[in-house]
Formats: sequence, C-alpha cells, structure tokens
Amino acid sequence: MQPGSSSSQPPSKNPKPDRPGPWPPRIEPFVPRTDPDHNPIELKTWAKRTGFNSNSGEISRPLPKPSSTAGPTRTFHDQPTTSAGPTSKPEDSAPNGPERPNRVRFNPVRLGRRLRERWEESTSINKSAGFSDTSEDLEKGLDRAPLPDRAVHPHPDRVEIEQAQGGERRRNAGHMRGAGDVGLKKETEGVDLHEKRFERELDSGVLSDSQWEVEGEELGDKEVYRPNGLKCGVTENPGWVSLFLYGVQHYLSIAGSLVFIPLIMVPVMGGSDKDTATVISTMLLVSGISTILHTFFGTRLPLVQGSSFAYLAPALVIINSDEFRNLSQNKFKHIMRELQGAVIVASIFQTILGYSGLMSLLVRIINPVVVAPTVAVLGLAFFSYGFPQAGSCIEISVPLIVLVLLFTLYMRRISLFGNRIFLVYAIPLSVGIIWAYAFFLTAGGAYSYKGCNSNVPSSNILLDSCRRKVETMRHCRTDVSNAWHTADWVRIPYPFQWGPPTFHFKTVIIMVFASLVASVDSVGSYHATALLVNLRPPTHGIVSRGIGLEGVTSIIAGLWGTGLGSTTLTENVHTVGTTKMASRRALQLGAILLIIFSFFGKIGALLASIPLALAASVLCFIWALVVALGLSTLRYTQTASSRNVIIVGFTLFISLSVPAYIQGYSPNTSLILPSYLIPYSAASSGPVHTSISGLNYTLNALLSISTVVALLVAFILDNTVPGTKQERGVYIWSDLKRPDIDPASLEPYKLPQKICCWFKCLKCLGP
Repeated sequence: MQPGSSSSQPPSKNPKPDRPGPWPPRIEPFVPRTDPDHNPIELKTWAKRTGFNSNSGEISRPLPKPSSTAGPTRTFHDQPTTSAGPTSKPEDSAPNGPERPNRVRFNPVRLGRRLRERWEESTSINKSAGFSDTSEDLEKGLDRAPLPDRAVHPHPDRVEIEQAQGGERRRNAGHMRGAGDVGLKKETEGVDLHEKRFERELDSGVLSDSQWEVEGEELGDKEVYRPNGLKCGVTENPGWVSLFLYGVQHYLSIAGSLVFIPLIMVPVMGGSDKDTATVISTMLLVSGISTILHTFFGTRLPLVQGSSFAYLAPALVIINSDEFRNLSQNKFKHIMRELQGAVIVASIFQTILGYSGLMSLLVRIINPVVVAPTVAVLGLAFFSYGFPQAGSCIEISVPLIVLVLLFTLYMRRISLFGNRIFLVYAIPLSVGIIWAYAFFLTAGGAYSYKGCNSNVPSSNILLDSCRRKVETMRHCRTDVSNAWHTADWVRIPYPFQWGPPTFHFKTVIIMVFASLVASVDSVGSYHATALLVNLRPPTHGIVSRGIGLEGVTSIIAGLWGTGLGSTTLTENVHTVGTTKMASRRALQLGAILLIIFSFFGKIGALLASIPLALAASVLCFIWALVVALGLSTLRYTQTASSRNVIIVGFTLFISLSVPAYIQGYSPNTSLILPSYLIPYSAASSGPVHTSISGLNYTLNALLSISTVVALLVAFILDNTVPGTKQERGVYIWSDLKRPDIDPASLEPYKLPQKICCWFKCLKCLGP
C-alpha cells in the first residue's frame, strides 16, 4: 500500500496541529509597504516570514497534515490527486507534513515580475477571496492607505492554495467566529510578535545573504533607514505653485555651499569686491545649468550641483604656491586662469572615467568603508580655517553658531503651515537675523576706531594699534564691501571672462586627484539620496553616467571661470531628508531661477557684502554637517566590526596627521601669510626633494591635502584586508546579484525617450 493512500493511515477527525490555531494556518497576503512596484526586498522578507518557496510554489513551514477524505484534492503543486491514489512522496506523508528545509530559497525578482504581470488578475482575486480593504489590520497594523490608493493583493498562488484547502481566511478580526476564535487570536498574537522582529529589517531596506542562510535566525537591533513620507516624489508634479515653493526651499537650504566659497577664495587670490560678486554670479549660473543637465542626463536624482569643497583645499594649495604668492599685478586673473586650466583637464579625465565605463569597474571596489572617512575628512580638513576666521569677530560668529544649533536641534520639531521652517531654513534665517544685528552694530559705531580706516590695506598701516583693528573691521563691518557700488545691474557671465586658461602639469595632477575625491563623494550621495527618496540604489552604469556628466559640467565651470569644479553637493542628503521634497521638476525650476539671478550683478554684489566672520561661522556648521553625513555612510556596513572600526579610525587619524607633518615645513615667506593659510603653502617647501621640481611640488601638495591621503589609505586598506560582503557594505552598493537591479525597478533612472537612442550602444551607462 502506498504511503499516500487513505488506508495506510486511519483518518483523524481532529488532527492536532503543531501550534494552536485553525487549520489551514492563517497566513497574511503580501502587502507592499512602499509602492505598488513590489520591492524585492519586501518580497524577500515576506517570504522569510511566511516560508513561501518561489521555486516550488509551496509553503516551506512545517504544516500538520489535514484529515484524509474521499474525493479529489489538490496539493501545493496544483496537481489534482485523490486520497486513494499513490500521489504523495514517502517523505510527504509524515505526521507533521513535509519538513521545512534548512534554507528558504527565494527569487524575489522572479516573483516581483510575475506579480507585476498579473496585477489586475491578483486584484480581482483579492476581492473574490474576501480580503477587505477596510479591515483593522490594514488600517492599524500595516498603516496603509485604503483602496484604490494602495491595493492589497495576495500572491495568486497563495490564493489558490487557500481556496484549495477550503478554509476561509479574512484579515478582519471581526470575521473570526466559532470554536477556533481563541486559537486564532493566539496565533495572531504570535504572528504580531514575529513581525516586530522583522520590522527594523524591513524598514531599513538592507537584508544580507547571511540572514537567509539559517532558518530561524534571530534578528538583533539594527539601524533603521526607512524613508519617511515624502511630500513630493521624484517623478511627481504637484503643480506650478508647489514646484516654485519646493524649488526655492531646496536651494535656500543649501545656500551656504553655493555662496560662501567665493567669499573665502577670492580675497586670498587678491581679487576685489567686484571680482567676488562676479564669481558668485558665475557660480549661480553654472550651478543652475549643471543641475538641469544632471536631472535630464545624469543619474536623474534630485541633486543640486555646484562648486564642491572637494576642490577647495587643492585650489588653496595652488593659490598659495611660490609663483603666485607674491604677485602684485593682476594676481587674481593669473591665479584664476591657472585654476581654469587645471579644472578643465581634470574634468576631461573625469568625463572619460565616467562615459568609458571605467567608473562602473571602479565603483565595485569603492564601498562605504572607503566613502565614509573620505567624505568625513572633507569637512575636517578645514578645521584650521573655520573658527580662526570666525573668531575674528566673536560678537557675530558665536551668536550665529548658537542660533543655527538652536534652529536645527532644539526647534527642529516646530512646524508652521505644515513645514518645519526652523529646520529647513536654519541657515538663511540665521544669516538674515545676525546680518541685521551686525548692521546695527556697524551703524552704532561698534567697529569705528579713531585714526583707523578699513579701506587702507593693513600692510600699509604704520600704526601697530590699527593693524589688528583693521582686520576686525574688515571681518565685522557690513559696509566695508564696495561691491554694491561697483557691480553692474545686468551682467551675463561668459566663457573665458578672465582670459585664456593656462595649463601646467603639476597643477593638473592636483586637480585630477581632487576630481577623484569628488567622484567618491558623489557615489556616496547617489546611494544615500536614492534610499531617502525610496528608490533602488543606482546600478554601476547609472553611477558611471552621473560621474561622466559631472565631468562635463566641471568643464563648463572651468570655461566660465568659477575656479572650482562642479559636482554633487554633499549637503543634498541632509536637505532631501529635512524638506521631504524629491521632485526633479522643482529642482529644475529652482535652477532656472538661479540662472536668471546670475544675470543681475547686484544680486551677486549683495551676497558678496556678507561679512567674512558671518560666512566663516556658517561654514563651521556646514563642514561639521559634511563630517556627519560622511560617517553616516557606515550604516550600510557592520559598524561593530573590528575590521571597519580600525580602518575608519586609522584613516581619519592619519589623514590629518600626515598633512600636519608636511605642513610643518613652513615657507620662507610665511610672514606675509595669515596663520589659517600656512597649512596650504607646503607644496613649495615640503619635505619631498628630488631632481624634478615639478614632481616635488606635486607630491608635497598631494600629501598636504587630507582628502587625498584619506582616499588612498581607505581604498588600500578596504580592498586588501579580508572581510565579508555584509561587513564591507558590498551587498548594498556593488553586488550584481542583488534583487534590486530588476529593470522594472529602475524606471526613474531611465533617460528620456528621445535621448535613450543615443546611448543604446553604451550598455555600461545603465538604463
């Protein structure tokens, strides 16, 4: 007699299941928590929780065998059988049903595609199966919106299984009647407790292969990285009024990065106040053009492009070299033309790196352990400039820093008109309040000293009592700048406005390494922003496309003469997280406004008249924010791993210590340099001495730049020290076998239809 026949085992009227509750067991359908595109990671978590096996279409949990009855039945494989026929395998006839395998093998991409194809069918089956869209579980337990905004759709195979077993399973607890109510309630409590363990993992969107290896593995406390509700998605169009407000809001929140770099760089280059206003207008124009190009041809993520801090330290090293340090005539134009040539060549290298597909190969070995310390050092590198400049006017800088911290930390939860206005507009509000306060101090004579004139260069002041006061007046007074009087009302920035660029190999190499640091910074911003706006992480091809376009926009910046390359601003991650705005069209509209503002010279002049102490105070907060955003990249790795702790800690320390050693070789003409510029003057007087002067300059300059040292050290250590994929964060960023590379989930990254035909031959650039 076959094991599967009815006579081999006596029928049981009351089979005893392994756990209390009705038979068949109540198993919830798959309900998407983020979008109707069936996030593969959510499907994987649902399969782990329910025991669904996509390869066989069955539930892999141990199930009690139902009582045998005469007549046809259906197995989990949808094969018609009879109770008297030899249909089941010997191992399936165990009293407790088939054993659960040691590993749940699940293909979420295959399941996601199948669900997408049968969307309409599954919706209709959902209604016929009795799954109510107004149940308490749906509204309270899953916190989802009712239909038709969100469809509750079980997998078709699951519905067939439930119908074949003949059991009525409704999600509404009000339908539970009869003797099985108590058991079903107990089971529901058990399921709820089991779901809580998966809550953090499901919300974080980060699931490792190792977590699916062993059945029944307990989850520990994991960091939650679930995107909160967005006001506007990437592809949404909320209307012109909302687009205008969102666009202005986004750019105001990162105004410090767009405006304050010229306030630092131009005076060091020997430029006038009018030159500062012109550079600010040029940066606004280039930022607007670059952002529009990136939203159409780059990664298409809602990221503002602009002059990055990754280029600032290399630019200061070039500015303070011997050949430019003591120039007296046309010093600003000579240095700007040198920076233009270096930026143009370095940007061509970055463009080739991206569009040739080399970046798609390089990004496989650029992991969070490399990105985190590199971006963190990007902010730490300016610690010698930040407060020493801000401290020249304590009565302005300290209140500004306190006010920014008050708005961003203590008042961040205060909401006005539905917006957390103090958190989003912390920098513009603080600058406006303290700027007005500084104006009253200036008008009241707080910075007026008898016998001292702020318009006279401090080098020509004979009285020692006035030299220090002149610097105070220049940093604190609001009327010291003559940019408003000298700037034109209308002036359109144009290419080569400072003259033809000059090219030297030693400065080009420095900017090439700066472009590599900027590319690593952008890779981290791409992944962090994608998760914030509830998108799949970009593939290697999409990252290459974005880096290639950043090279193109940096060429534009070099031609127009901003002095720095154009890349993704790190502060975008914080801005998107606080504003909850991710619309590409809002950024495009804001970029158009930037381009229009750049045509009015008085706007640049107004921004150029901001006191230097006020600008330095804002940069202290922005650089600290960059440090925090860089270290937050470690959330994708195992932060408790001793391997990662040692690599990151050693990189942070050595990237500050080595440049300090190189910078200890002070230049012979250090008397004419302010103390905050001495660290950037080691290129011409460092410890490296060979027979080639250009090589000496290049090596000393690179070793004195903290970001370059951090990138090299972290890159070498992370790729030579053994570590698992989960430990290094490769599973999230560089694993080609991830389920999130389903082409159906990469729609927001795809180029416009009219442009896709140009890139069909370049498969390495993604969809």
